[in-house]
Amino acid sequence: MANLKLTDVEKTYGGTVNVLKDINLDIRQGELIVFVGPSGCGKSTLLRMIAGLEKITGGRLEIDGQVVNDVPPAQRGIAMVFQSYALYPHMTVRENMAFALKLAKKPAAEIEASVARAAKMLQLEPYLDRLPKALSGGQRQRVAIGRSIVREPKVFLFDEPLSNLDAALRVATRIEIAQLKEQMPDRTMIYVTHDQVEAMTLASRIVVLADKGIAQVGAPLELYEKPKSEFVARFIGSPAMNLLPGKVTATGAQTTVALEGGGTAVSDYPTTDADSGLAVNVGIRPEDFVTAEPGQAAFTGTVAFTEALGEVTLLYFGKAAGQEAVIGKLPGIHRDMRGRQVSLRAAPGKVHLFHEGRSLLYR
Repeated sequence: MANLKLTDVEKTYGGTVNVLKDINLDIRQGELIVFVGPSGCGKSTLLRMIAGLEKITGGRLEIDGQVVNDVPPAQRGIAMVFQSYALYPHMTVRENMAFALKLAKKPAAEIEASVARAAKMLQLEPYLDRLPKALSGGQRQRVAIGRSIVREPKVFLFDEPLSNLDAALRVATRIEIAQLKEQMPDRTMIYVTHDQVEAMTLASRIVVLADKGIAQVGAPLELYEKPKSEFVARFIGSPAMNLLPGKVTATGAQTTVALEGGGTAVSDYPTTDADSGLAVNVGIRPEDFVTAEPGQAAFTGTVAFTEALGEVTLLYFGKAAGQEAVIGKLPGIHRDMRGRQVSLRAAPGKVHLFHEGRSLLYR
């Protein structure tokens, strides 16, 4: 049960290599915060700094109002679940979960009650007397989580805990973590992942890291529907948002953009007369495209490749001069689209506008 506050936190290696800077973040008690970002952006490093496994080289970390920069990891009231299960192979599930409490010389009755409570919460009761080698990957990860639960920490830290599992186990274990959070609503959790589905389904708020700092913080749908930058717009969502260059031709409560490819897009983003002629990138998510008549389209192109996924079909268009490749996602199965010329548009409320990489909504 804890509030965390990071103020101007930095991480530098060797006094010259700066990997994180100006990290300012308030994490409220009971939140499940997810750190996402490209490989090498520092999300695991930031998690380890919170845990005390990496030294903070600048700024301040507070837990419940106490500065803990120099407090040893064991005294921070934090438990960490790593990507690797790191279970003792010669110990049973029960012994693995109880080990930290035994080291702390807790009474036997208290240890037994804590292990029983965690095992019930994680549905591990049938496996308490098994060795780790007799468990599936998902069960081993649940044991690692249970080993943290019995310590009753203020904060749970998860460092890509599902990345070693196959697809089916990832889904099942993700649901179990979500259910675990519901059973522990007052516990603060911080979760690192590269999987957008995990981030979107688990998080109270998502922290997108990029360029050594925080690109945006917000609820999952807030980041999806109102990204502050082209980076966030393309990072959140799969396939990524399409970006089409153009110029503003009409301003007001709605904005009209003439696209370089010859199409026209209308956005609900408001602009002023000063924005007339402004060079912008029009952002449209693949799933927001619908087919249109050529004269009403934002984009017209020849379908180079399709992927029929059952509930949707992905349309991949060839890359035009001065443009990135465009992807459309249409509901249903469309077997005969390849090689055809298709025109697409999007509703004004689904058309995003960016200037020099930043959303016009956040000017």
